[in-house]
Amino acid sequence: MKILVIGGGGREHALVWKLSQSKNVHTIFCIPGNGGISEMATCVDMNANDTNGLIAFSKKEKIELVIVGPENPLASGIVDGFEKEGIPIFGPRQKGALIETSKVFTKELLDKYGIPTAPFKIFSDYDKAEKYLKGLKPPYVVKADGLCAGKGAYVITDQAEGETVLKDLLVNLIHGDAGKNVIIEDFLPGVEASYLAFTDGKSILPMLASQDHKALSDDDKGPNTGGMGAYTPIPFIGKDMEEAINQNIMLKTIQALRSEGVVYKGVLYDGLMLSGGTPYTLEFNARLGDPETQPILFKMESDIVPIILACVEGKLNTIEHIKWKEDVSICVVIASKGYPDKPEKGKVIRGLGDLKNRKDVMVFHAGTKKVGNDFYTSGGRVLGVTATGKTYEDAIEKVYDAVSCIEFEGMQYRKDIGAKALKYSIERSA
Repeated sequence: MKILVIGGGGREHALVWKLSQSKNVHTIFCIPGNGGISEMATCVDMNANDTNGLIAFSKKEKIELVIVGPENPLASGIVDGFEKEGIPIFGPRQKGALIETSKVFTKELLDKYGIPTAPFKIFSDYDKAEKYLKGLKPPYVVKADGLCAGKGAYVITDQAEGETVLKDLLVNLIHGDAGKNVIIEDFLPGVEASYLAFTDGKSILPMLASQDHKALSDDDKGPNTGGMGAYTPIPFIGKDMEEAINQNIMLKTIQALRSEGVVYKGVLYDGLMLSGGTPYTLEFNARLGDPETQPILFKMESDIVPIILACVEGKLNTIEHIKWKEDVSICVVIASKGYPDKPEKGKVIRGLGDLKNRKDVMVFHAGTKKVGNDFYTSGGRVLGVTATGKTYEDAIEKVYDAVSCIEFEGMQYRKDIGAKALKYSIERSA
């Protein structure tokens, strides 16, 4: 089988790595790919948002399955374009991608079908929004409607801050059209989690719950990023909680979309808040998460290809379950100096060769470029060092030992990935 993966980050490297293990796959292309991906697939220097160019390439190479990684191609309708040409593609159509590209669409959908989420109001007029704010007592949350590269949600702890954010979004248009509509919602205290499931638009096949770390620095301090690390499983999500998430949120959302005329195929990613023992949806993504995909796929034993094909063909009910390793899996992201605002590029990366033969460690590349035999930094998030261990302590020790082998000028990373799970486990056993 010939497969094309669209994207060039750590998520796509994890996908390519997992696909390469399948007996059903003999050729993998990746557009545009990265330095690490180039060692296990043919990378093609093309624009991942050029749907017509990608269709032409797929026809020329007789691609049998396309897998879309990032949100932007989904938002622009890449799946609709490929389906018109009869080329199998994994991901939701443009209307389905609204679950990520429009928070207003999502909140209204959740409200209409009684799916747990924070109470909210929607505004497009600054004066009306400001008047509403004056009646609120912080904390509360202000969100831009559209895609803002992870920078469209603001937890407001001071009234003056709320008014400034509102003005920036609705008047100054700092996020352009993405901020022309805003949501003001109640703040939900609790613990955040990421919950992903495969779906064919009728049924779901859950993956493992994971926890992302958005803030740049230890103890969740510093600016928000695309994600500085993740781990799975989560010790505070048990079987009863999983069942509640599956039935009350994931499956109910797929059914709600179907009732609205949207057959959603691909991955549904729920950004959850576990508050007072109840799971609430903060937001949805229409694709695999990054960096959550890295520890999740590194722990997956099942062949991923039959699962993806079952989603595309509407036959997910033929897949009974996913087989997982018993281990804990942790990913630590190493980023460039200046990330997330102005990451430095072009720094040579040393030490990767020392990790190639480690059984329980995999380094997934994100912002890298290979020149000759050397790898150089070419983006903000550079590497996702991922390791498995029998316990949280074991996995943490392995992943940070691997991180210590890598070196490039200005590299930065969090030193507390997995610490929340370890703390919870210790508290429960005390």
